[in-house]
Amino acid sequence: MLYAILAYHVESEVMSWTADEDAAVMAGLSKVHDPLTAGGHLGPAARLGETGKARTLRGPGAGVVIDGPFAETKEQLLGFYVMDFASEDEVVEACRELRRANPSAVYEIRPIRLFLPGHAFPRTEEPAGDG
Repeated sequence: MLYAILAYHVESEVMSWTADEDAAVMAGLSKVHDPLTAGGHLGPAARLGETGKARTLRGPGAGVVIDGPFAETKEQLLGFYVMDFASEDEVVEACRELRRANPSAVYEIRPIRLFLPGHAFPRTEEPAGDG
């Protein structure tokens, strides 16, 4: 079964991290990612940009593009994973590992009903000076 793991965090907290603090969290998460990848469980993952640069398309017909996600919550969706596990217990344990590496994050687990892998894009890094 494929699962989407949605990573929520208090955006202002994440954006306040120094480069060293951010690098330490990402290094800890890499230690969790590596065995998940080796075990064939970790699929696409993305660290999303700041919500202030987000846009939402909504409304009838062609819709209207408006600024931001306007979530009514303190936490924002800041990234996601796609993982493949045989059971819900296994995906919960993977989330616990992610949480050990990033203890202030919240992880939402959602079964995926349809997965379209699309084109395999190259790995990206945050552009220098952006963020």
